[in-house]
Amino acid sequence: MSGFIVDIPECPSLADYEAVAHLAPSVDRLRARAGSVVDRLRGRTVWMVSSTAQGGGVAEMLPTMVTLMNELAIDTRWFVIETDQQPFFHLTKGIHNLIHGAGDPQVVAGDARDVYEAVNADNATTLMSHMKDGDILVAHDPQPMGLAGPLRKDLDIHTVWRCHIGLDEENDATRAAWRFLEPYGDDYEQSVFSADEYVPDSFRDRSRLIYPSIDPLSDKNRELHLHSVVGILSNAALSVPPGPVVQPPFAHIAERLQADGLWAPAVLPADIGLLIRPIVTQISRWDRLKGWLPLMQGFVELKERFFSPRRNDRSAIERRRLNQVRLVMAGPDPSSIQDDPEGLEVIEELRAAYVDLDDEMKHDIVMIALPMENRSNNALMVNALQRSSTVVVQNSLREGFGLTITEAMWKRIPVLSNTRAVGPRQQIEHACDGWLVDDPEDPSQIAEALDYLLNDRAERAALARTAQRRAHNQFMIFSQLRSWFDLLEDLVA
Repeated sequence: MSGFIVDIPECPSLADYEAVAHLAPSVDRLRARAGSVVDRLRGRTVWMVSSTAQGGGVAEMLPTMVTLMNELAIDTRWFVIETDQQPFFHLTKGIHNLIHGAGDPQVVAGDARDVYEAVNADNATTLMSHMKDGDILVAHDPQPMGLAGPLRKDLDIHTVWRCHIGLDEENDATRAAWRFLEPYGDDYEQSVFSADEYVPDSFRDRSRLIYPSIDPLSDKNRELHLHSVVGILSNAALSVPPGPVVQPPFAHIAERLQADGLWAPAVLPADIGLLIRPIVTQISRWDRLKGWLPLMQGFVELKERFFSPRRNDRSAIERRRLNQVRLVMAGPDPSSIQDDPEGLEVIEELRAAYVDLDDEMKHDIVMIALPMENRSNNALMVNALQRSSTVVVQNSLREGFGLTITEAMWKRIPVLSNTRAVGPRQQIEHACDGWLVDDPEDPSQIAEALDYLLNDRAERAALARTAQRRAHNQFMIFSQLRSWFDLLEDLVA
């Protein structure tokens, strides 16, 4: 089994963005910048290569990037590497964790290099049949990094490695990862990182910084009117319909962890209350580095503080708010991540922690599995969940960038994250664009921050306004593409 060219799903066109008043100036600047790049790249194809066509920020960004680049007359295609060799997935997940400073360095020992090179060589053979001299390879993250060497043996191509992850400190884990990857890095003329702190010494003299971005018209980020939010939540079984809905239920619905540890439709045993209750939401992969367990513990502490007889300083509205608030923790359906053994382990750990909660707390903490079969419906569920939230949390211990933060900022939902992870720090200035705690593993800090944000409506509104402005100015697809055009033009000049 080897890779394939992705059939890009239908995406918004430049005309669609121009039709939105506050996006039109960004489109004008993008068109102007593309002019000279088109002449430079004429006759060349830009190949974006990743390890998956769905799930994660890279797979979400590439369809829009590829679509808009082609509309601007820059021939661009998306290739996904494939293999049926399970050790490759264990290895690359291990490398991902090592770059984040976690995991066992032995994951890159033994026959790891043989496994890695064999899979990349197999995919390079497939990709080579589509490429020609002068083309540009852009490999995203460690999984396809090994493609450049085999391709350059037979083709005269330009090469860029785009790394979406990193850590702003060095330890045994990070050193092991970069030692393993360094030989493959030698085959790349340029590299792209999301933060200066992430750039290893081996790439220091040939690196650029480009922020990831969101597509404001994608299903995950486009504006949803009230009826749409209610309809999506109802069709996904995330909310009990208040009456008849026009659209039929989704073929695959969201499921909720039940008190007995089994999964059932998310409206069971009763409506979550997304349309009426204060809601704290985190939506991420099931990954230990996302800080799921400390978030759950922090929410439990928040509730326990409220019920403490020592806390008699609450107003009536604050007491009602803290009594009614619920935590929603949402991630991909376990059946869709069978190739991610760590993700399945994290789900089991959270399931065990949930089952141990008292009955009252089980009602207030909601663990949701979002179906992945239909990408559009999944994105709409995420959109509706975020728009139903009072506060969006991204409690990552490590975070390369964190587009879930950007998504909430764009939707004017206040965000709680932390200073430990570089990605949140790049997007959020504390008490300006969002709220940051110092330690994402300290439940008390999480509880204190949630208490403050939930009970200060004016502060939430102020954070939301400035957050949306910053997302608009810095983290839209248009600014990312302009940065890529600068790089590509310099690469072939």
